[in-house]
Amino acid sequence: MILRIEDTDQSRLVEGAVENLLKVMKHVCIEFDEGFYLDENNTVQEKGAFGPYLQSLRLKLYQKYARELIEKKNAYYCFCSQQRLDELRKEQTALKKPPMYDGHCRNLSPEEIQTKLAEIKSNGKNPVVRFAIPKEGKTVIHDLIYGEMTYENKLLDDQVILKSDGFPTYHLAVVVDDHHMKITHVIRGEEWIPSTPKHILIYQALGWQPSQFAHLPLILNPDKSKLSKRQGDVAVEDFLAKGYLKEALINFVAFLGWNPKTTQEIFSLEDLIKEFDLKNINKAAPIFDTNKLDWINSQYIRAKNSGELVNLALPYWEQQGINTESYARGFLTAILEVEKSRLKTLSEIGERTKYFFQLPAYEAGLLTWKKSTPQDVKAKLLEIHDLLKQMDDEELKEQNKLEAKIKSVIAEKNYDTGSVLWPMRAALTGLPASPSPFEVVSVLAHGPGKDEILRRLKLAADKI
Repeated sequence: MILRIEDTDQSRLVEGAVENLLKVMKHVCIEFDEGFYLDENNTVQEKGAFGPYLQSLRLKLYQKYARELIEKKNAYYCFCSQQRLDELRKEQTALKKPPMYDGHCRNLSPEEIQTKLAEIKSNGKNPVVRFAIPKEGKTVIHDLIYGEMTYENKLLDDQVILKSDGFPTYHLAVVVDDHHMKITHVIRGEEWIPSTPKHILIYQALGWQPSQFAHLPLILNPDKSKLSKRQGDVAVEDFLAKGYLKEALINFVAFLGWNPKTTQEIFSLEDLIKEFDLKNINKAAPIFDTNKLDWINSQYIRAKNSGELVNLALPYWEQQGINTESYARGFLTAILEVEKSRLKTLSEIGERTKYFFQLPAYEAGLLTWKKSTPQDVKAKLLEIHDLLKQMDDEELKEQNKLEAKIKSVIAEKNYDTGSVLWPMRAALTGLPASPSPFEVVSVLAHGPGKDEILRRLKLAADKI
């Protein structure tokens, strides 16, 4: 896999784009065999025997082959002004014809060409070079996904292959580079299928063997529109920032348009490498389903070691103003152990677990279970308070023993389970929905300890 930077459209250059792309790829553990990479100092370097891998440094090579095509009569200089081309397009559109160049400069005599070249160069300008598509015959694409596709040459446009600034267009540059870099497979989006017969004709004109082509169906939004930045986040960095794990993103993206023909849905990168086959790519455009991504991400979060998850969760706690350095590692790990099965993304961790770090604020009404009276709620809270007061932190950490002890009291006194556990949980978390009170007590026992647990129960009783 080769990272070649195609920067021939100078108007679309973005400062730092290469470094950003490499950082993201490095983060998700995808490495390139040739081309650009980041060294240990995060400096962009280049490796491989077929460089330079930056197209703007290969201009003389493209210009050489443009001249060769002109000499072979497979390309020609075009002197048409932008005004003429705009008028031609308007006229063709009005007649409901496909807009394409009319070949105005294709059959100029050698004398006319020399005259026009001298004239345009005297004004400090250069003509563009167009590829001369054969007027007869057909061009066949042998695509590894879509199979055999045939195009009539007369319907293809005489595309510009060298611009007036000396830079090639995509069509010439990729053919030259793919040949010189010995590219075996070109795997790209299906929007490039209409351009492929033109590329094959350039290969043939230069006497080269084309690479194999595999065009992939485009990823769509749920409304069937093309996935686009205009409709929300589509950059890898955006998803990483939201707390999606790199392993989950790779797994999810691999399944967009590809299927291993099994019921298995969770694949490591190693699994994907082993199972992947171009034959199993679907032609139908896949839908970018965020709900599916959430599910896959949740599976990876659950499978992670809680200690490892702590490191990944730290930035999201910090975003909520929680100074994690002031808490014991065991406390943070205990929080993840309880919460990880409920998380879709790591970014949820900060908001979901605030009550572990700070005293919860809530209305007294939250403490009441169904038809319980305030007096009954208060009595149950104080009873739990006194029961836990007799236990030490180590006992409180043992969730199963704590649960057994409280439930035995509930059974012994014939209490309604909800009338005890609901106010206990609400007092500890201040939330209508949260982990069980036994889980919460166990986690708090790993951090602020028994005093904090008793304080919350007492404060809740005092609210009534």
